[in-house]
Amino acid sequence: MFLASHRKIDRKYLTLAEEVGTELARRGHTLVSGGATVSCMGAVARAVRAGGGRTVGVIPQALVDIEVADHDSDELVVTTDMRERKGVMDARSDAFLVLPGGIGTLEELFEIWTTRTLGLHDRPLVILDPWGLYAPLRSLVEGMHTEGFTRPDVFDAISWTTTVEEAFAHLEKRTRHLEPSVEELGEATAG
Repeated sequence: MFLASHRKIDRKYLTLAEEVGTELARRGHTLVSGGATVSCMGAVARAVRAGGGRTVGVIPQALVDIEVADHDSDELVVTTDMRERKGVMDARSDAFLVLPGGIGTLEELFEIWTTRTLGLHDRPLVILDPWGLYAPLRSLVEGMHTEGFTRPDVFDAISWTTTVEEAFAHLEKRTRHLEPSVEELGEATAG
């Protein structure tokens, strides 16, 4: 999950993170996030654990050194740097949910969106944006598409949502589809 770690944001963003964490736990999913205790990152992890869910925090040593690591995580993975952190988070995630955030969130979003558009993975990528923070970004990419700078399927690789329920519906659509059917299991064992 990619979301804000900045402390000076409106309370509504923290509330959204808490709602997402509660729902994530209720649905039995594991949270993989940036492993910090601050802002939305901390709020979502605490909500997941409060709901009985499991959390995996992935954080570079430099952030551990300034004492923002979420030592209450069920699993805390300490990486050497931000690049390794992103790689570990990518490898450990079945889907990607993006909540409102800053330039770090955008950087993570763009990497996952680009690799999905290129066909390097097919995991769900969902933006949850109840207040339209990412509307200018969507308009920008639409303009880039109109001018021929993006692949035609750039918007097939991402879902834009405004409610927690809608976001989870998109996240779980592909996850459910990945589970083999009874027929597929029979074919796999018969071969």
